[in-house]
Amino acid sequence: MTIDITGVPPERIAFSPSPLAELGNAVHVLAEPGHHPAHHAWATATGAALEPGLADRLLEADFMWRSTRSDFLLPARPRETLAEELDDLDRIDDETFVGAALEIACSPRHARGGIPSPLVDEASRRRALDLAAARGPRQAAFAERMICAPTATRAWLRRLLEDCDEAFFADTWKRVRVQLAADARHKTELMRRKGLADALADASRALSLEQDHEGTRIVVDKLVEARTEARAGSVTLVPSAFGRPHLIALYAPGWQPVIMYPAASRELGGLEPVGTVGLRLEALAHPVRMRMCRSLARGPYSTSELAETYGITAPEVSRHLAVLRKAGLLTTRRRGRYVLHQLDFSVVARLGSDFLESVLR
Repeated sequence: MTIDITGVPPERIAFSPSPLAELGNAVHVLAEPGHHPAHHAWATATGAALEPGLADRLLEADFMWRSTRSDFLLPARPRETLAEELDDLDRIDDETFVGAALEIACSPRHARGGIPSPLVDEASRRRALDLAAARGPRQAAFAERMICAPTATRAWLRRLLEDCDEAFFADTWKRVRVQLAADARHKTELMRRKGLADALADASRALSLEQDHEGTRIVVDKLVEARTEARAGSVTLVPSAFGRPHLIALYAPGWQPVIMYPAASRELGGLEPVGTVGLRLEALAHPVRMRMCRSLARGPYSTSELAETYGITAPEVSRHLAVLRKAGLLTTRRRGRYVLHQLDFSVVARLGSDFLESVLR
């Protein structure tokens, strides 16, 4: 996906931590701990200590942060405190807020402006309620409350987030805010000294800067196709301690673009481009190449040896090897007049985790 930043001055591109965004990540980790093995101990301890009523309320509203984040959980203007960011949320009109809260339940098209708000359109309302019902009676009841009584339900949701802050997030935020502020300062200084391209690359290998005759764009390497423009001429990049493996980009019409990236993600390795992961999966999907990998995993083979082993011609073997080599799955070395090929164990061993990184990013 791309964010058009043509003409946006550097000072309008900001790196800044957000307590509300990190709280959204924290409740997501509680809802989907399997996505975040590095935070297993935190999720287990925090979940076990939750008061049952609070745990039930989190479950009731979890479709706003379980599979992705509702747009309002990614503030375009991060503040120092959660209370300030919640005050900003209170200033959003009901139609915009409810549309963001129920975005996932309404339809993916809602994020692209494809359907109107369920507050003003009966068809959108029915669809939102039907899809929320498919997720369970709690979600259905909450979606109906949000549509029928948005003001009261927004107050309920604010109280839920405040109770989470009191129960566990305030202590967690004290622990991570220093790391996140340092990360944001480092990226800001890097952008000032070396430019935005270097700052984006330092934030994540899935972020890059693309420039041509049509303009300048931030490119986010995800399994989604979308594009947006920097609304009001600004973009916010938010570091997260709980975010990995997710890289979340807010690109819905009417919202300022926000990118939330895992702080210090390079320390954890991995993060292959989506295209590379797809190329490797396609290379291994062919039955002949899979059988050849059985030999290549056991030792180095020449083209002629593989041809003899599998009863196919040397040119056909060469074509299969070329596909595997292009995908980065082979190592090659020369022995006399022979070129020997072998499976690259380190790359193949990472393929499962690389695939999960790609689909969860």
